[in-house]
Formats: sequence, structure tokens, C-alpha cells
Amino acid sequence: MTSLSVEILAADAAEPITSAGNAQLGIAVLAGIAVIVLLITKFKLHAFLALTIGSLALGAFAGAPLADTIKSFTAGLGSTVAGVGVLIALGAILGKLLADSGGADQIVDTILARAGGRAMPWAMVLIASVIGLPLFFEVGIVLLIPVVLLVAKRGNYSLMRIGIPALAGLSVMHGLIPPHPGPLVAIDAVGANLGVTLALGLVVAIPTVIIAGPVFSRYAARWVDIPAPENMIPTRPSEDLEKRPGFGVTVATVLLPVVLMLVKALVDIVVDDPENGVQKVTDVIGSPLIALLAAVIVALFTLGRAAGFTKERLSSTVEKSLAPIAGVLLIVGAGGGFKQTLIDIGVGQMILDFSKSWAIPTLLLAWLIAVAIRLATGSATVATISAAGLVAPLAEGMSTGETALLVLAIGAGSLFFSHVNDAGFWLVKEYFGMNVGQTIKTWSVMETIISVVGIVFVLLLSLVL
Repeated sequence: MTSLSVEILAADAAEPITSAGNAQLGIAVLAGIAVIVLLITKFKLHAFLALTIGSLALGAFAGAPLADTIKSFTAGLGSTVAGVGVLIALGAILGKLLADSGGADQIVDTILARAGGRAMPWAMVLIASVIGLPLFFEVGIVLLIPVVLLVAKRGNYSLMRIGIPALAGLSVMHGLIPPHPGPLVAIDAVGANLGVTLALGLVVAIPTVIIAGPVFSRYAARWVDIPAPENMIPTRPSEDLEKRPGFGVTVATVLLPVVLMLVKALVDIVVDDPENGVQKVTDVIGSPLIALLAAVIVALFTLGRAAGFTKERLSSTVEKSLAPIAGVLLIVGAGGGFKQTLIDIGVGQMILDFSKSWAIPTLLLAWLIAVAIRLATGSATVATISAAGLVAPLAEGMSTGETALLVLAIGAGSLFFSHVNDAGFWLVKEYFGMNVGQTIKTWSVMETIISVVGIVFVLLLSLVL
């Protein structure tokens, strides 16, 4: 993400820790990934431990000294957390303030009050997309499920007609749009520009979410026609609040970091002069750290204080937002260590050597690698991190737009066909009261549509850029 971390990665990658041949390296990569897959799927080991052990196994299979493998892993873990750790934390704080203050409920209630009939699926995808910007996928599901179930029950809608658009909005934001962990790590790994990636991500996300959400929900509702389960309608977070922030100020707060980063990207393209005063200012306020920090500070007043939170409750809310992301940070960090180990044993050069004779486009290759790892591990974040590490060398010499599209191709691949080894699969199944077959017909197919439509639009954009 930062130029410093990219330079560090580049410097580390310049001297492989082993001189093993391409055949041995290829076997080592497959074996390393197989170790991670088996540990996660068969032995149910936490992804952090699986990635750590898999990285050590990767180095051993490649014939690298253990001390050098450990050095590569810790360097990659450190640089990854340094690049994205603070951003993930700030995003978690913003999401927690949005949920606890009733701001998310305010957005939901306002839009639903003005929508009805055929417009309802479109309203749900809009709600999920806006709320999904600062929230982790699992948090977004927990927040939106009560709304989905209540709307389906009170409006006598098919649960899938309302639920699929909401899930599509959350999933697309999670896979394609920073500041979510996966896209952030991929941006860091390939040296992409965050603002440009965000802008192009939105271009890809809009048609993708429409096709996978409101359009596909028509068919999903026919395949799986079930009522909203009564026992799964929980209490909404803001029901105990006397007041909550207004709709306009809540939306403005959520979109603030997105707007700041897009302004920076636009000025960089239009002005393109590092010495220009305007560009210097936008480079600062549009940097991910400052943009998200500004949004959090503003949210303390526009969301927290507006809901009547005391200083003590604001402090408690911030504190509670950080505890759940410990696991995410560790997984992301270990994934960065695995990526750096891949680079340092010379896998990047191996892929460069092979790709010279390949007829397959780089973007499609990145998507296929992410798809394979997603199917094997069930984790979109692990798939994104691992694929980014494998294809990072291919980004050398690419334009700003091309590297951004490379990130989006990886992100799209990481969402392909969620099934029984994905925690999100079981979360959706239980909340919606479906069996495994019904979940595959709806949720799994929706994820596949997002992935395929996403890569199609990425490839179409590559023809233009």
C-alpha cells in the first residue's frame, strides 16, 4: 500500500533465499498450499496457524534454510500489518459507531420507508452496498439480517427476493472495494494506487451487484421459496436508544473516506504534478490513513454524540470495536508472511518465466489462481492474499490502471462459489433457515455470479485502459 512497504517487498524479492529449480519450486508451492488447505479444512485449525505452518512447510519443500524462511515470513507479516493494520482498525471503529449509534438503522428505515413493491430488492441492494463500505462482511450480515427478515415477513415478500440483493451488496463490497482487508492487501502486494482501484472497483461493482442481486434474486426466489424463520429475528442494535443520527449526516459520514480517496485519485490524474499545491493537499487528505481517520473523528460527533453517547460510552464503543478484529489482523499478517515467503523462494521469477510462453491474459490468470485457492480454503481473504503474492511480479511495468484491474481480478476470483468450507456459507444457511442444498442453490450460485461477472467487467475495462 505505502510506497515504503512496496519498496521493502521489492528489495526482499530481489534476492531469492533458495536457488531451487522451477520444478522443485512448483512442487513446493503446491505442497505449501496443500498443507494450508488440509490444516484449515480437515483439522479445523485457525487460518493464522495454518498460514504460519504452511509458510514454514513451503520453505522446507523448496529447500530453503529454516532461518531464512522464518526471516521472510516475519518480514512479510510485519510489512503487511504495517501497511493495512491501522486501516483495518479504523474501518472497524467506523463500522461499530455506525451500528451502535443507530446510524445503520436510520439508513435502512429511511430507504425502506420510500420503497415498496418491485423497488424493494433494489432498495435492499442499495442499503447493503452503503452499509457494507465500512463494515466487515460478517458484521454486515449480522446487522442486516434482522432488516431482511422483518421486510420479508411484514411485506409478504419471498425471503430470497429480499435476502439475495442484501447479500450481494455486502459480498461485492467485501471482495472488490477497499478499505476491506482483502483488497487492501492485494493493493499493497502489487503496488496499486488505492484511489484508482477504488474508482475502478466501483465501476465494476455497480453492474456486478445489479446482476447478482436484484436480477438473480428473481430466479433464487423460484428455486428456494421459504418464509422468514420466526426464531431468527433478533433485536436491532438501536432499539434501546432515545435518539439516533439523521439519514443525511449518516450517509455523508460513511461516504467521507470514499470521497476523499476518489478526490485524490482524480487530482492525481488531472493535475499530475507532485509539486502542485492542490495535489500536495489532496495527496495528504486522500491518503487511506488520513481519510479513514478523518471519517472516524467526524463519526464520533455525527454518529456517537448525535445518538447521545457520553464520552465514556464513546470510549467503550471504540474499545469493543477493536477486539473482534484481532483474528482478522493475524490472518492478514500471516497471509502477508506466506506471500513474502513465496516471493523470496523465487516463485515470482518462476511465474514470470512460465508466463512468457502462456497465451492466457495476466488478469485471467490472477482470477484463476484466486478461484483455486478460494475453492480449496473457503476464505476470500486467504485467496486474495495468496493470489496477490503469486502474481505480484507480473505487475512490474504495468500502468496504474492495469495494476488496479489486477487487484480487482484477484478480488473477483476470491469470491467464487462459497461452499461448506466457508464460514459465510454456514452463517447464511443458519440465519435464513435453509438446508445445505438450498444454500448452494442461492448463496453459492450468487457468489459465483459475482465472481464471473466481476472478471468479465474487469477484462472489458482492460480493453479500454
